[in-house]
Amino acid sequence: MSTTLDLNSLGKAALALAVEAGAAILEVYSSDFSISHKADHSPLTEADLRANRLILAGLRSLTPDIPVLSEESSDLTLAERQRWTRHWLVDPLDGTREFVSRNGEFTVNIALIEDSQPILGVVHVPVQRRSYAGARGSGATLVTPEGTRAVRVARPAHQPPRVVGSRSHRGDSLDAYLAILGPHTFVGVGSALKFCVVAEGSADFYPRFGPTSQWDTAAGQAVVEAAGGVVLDTEGQPLRYPTRADYLNPHFVVIGDTSRHWPSAQGH
Repeated sequence: MSTTLDLNSLGKAALALAVEAGAAILEVYSSDFSISHKADHSPLTEADLRANRLILAGLRSLTPDIPVLSEESSDLTLAERQRWTRHWLVDPLDGTREFVSRNGEFTVNIALIEDSQPILGVVHVPVQRRSYAGARGSGATLVTPEGTRAVRVARPAHQPPRVVGSRSHRGDSLDAYLAILGPHTFVGVGSALKFCVVAEGSADFYPRFGPTSQWDTAAGQAVVEAAGGVVLDTEGQPLRYPTRADYLNPHFVVIGDTSRHWPSAQGH
């Protein structure tokens, strides 16, 4: 039988780790950093690696019995991962392209997965000194230097609805979908911030029809769900994080106001 977790204390510890990693990222951000590229041609910097080392060490110390899967440490065998009932899922620097272009829209993502579902998530925005946190049954919060406040999705949705999407990965499928949606306002945002602006009610909807990996979305999904929204796959089911050979997500939509009809992600 699984032990019961204290999500409140784990969330506070994960948030502190994300903020610490964010400080390490900003040290590199303010320097003349170099850029290398991974096998999939995505960029990699010293900031990714520093944040990864710090978060992995912190989580292993915090919860020695819960394994950690990170974008920069994802070389674990499938057989090993299939034995997990819960694990931490980390993107130490989500939005490296935003980091490289110095637009400030990058995040540190830490999520806790249990039975393929995100039950806790922290998304820290180093440049903005803002952190979003959410846990099952506890609601979602925004933490800034001025204090902490609860956040909720916008309900009812704005008219026309405010749609948020990728700054780096907009394509024909999204444009076709938005044509079906009808009148709307669109804002391009980088990284897991897209989930957060829905969670805090600044945007209503985030459709994603391009490739994403599990560590890109888990923390943001936990925040959105804790704030009263949903993240649905192309079958209309909550996005899940099963253990499989690759780490890719299906296409999905993030919805704030669930009482409104939104076109499904089917076919995109």
